[in-house]
Amino acid sequence: MSDSLAEAVRTRVRALFSPTRFGQFAGVGFVGATVDILVFAALSSVTSLVWIIAKLISWELGIIVIFAINERWTFASHGAVGTRAVVWRFLRSNIVRLGGLAVTLAVLRVLVEQFGVWLVLANMVGIGIGFFVNYTCESLYTWQVHQD
Repeated sequence: MSDSLAEAVRTRVRALFSPTRFGQFAGVGFVGATVDILVFAALSSVTSLVWIIAKLISWELGIIVIFAINERWTFASHGAVGTRAVVWRFLRSNIVRLGGLAVTLAVLRVLVEQFGVWLVLANMVGIGIGFFVNYTCESLYTWQVHQD
């Protein structure tokens, strides 16, 4: 590994190990997960939607809440200012969080279909595992905290 590549990796790893930012991200994630879980539980028990559609709707609502809070609090000092920059970060955030969603959906499907776990509990486990994918990708790609 060249010195510049090694330094780039070290810079990114150091940027991820901010206890304050991680704590804020986790707190915001808890709020977003609560929105996701409540909406998912309501849609999957009150409507006739198949679970995957209910999950996609609840996921996007949670993402909107998470992005808004992260933009104003967790990553307030990162990224360019202005409407255009915020819109681009929101789009990047949705793209990045597709990775977390893929993890969540995979866990959800396996737990429900292979092990008979209650849908809402399986969703919560998937969200927890997807959290770490989201933290890494949001920090490094969406808000580019290593650029400081």
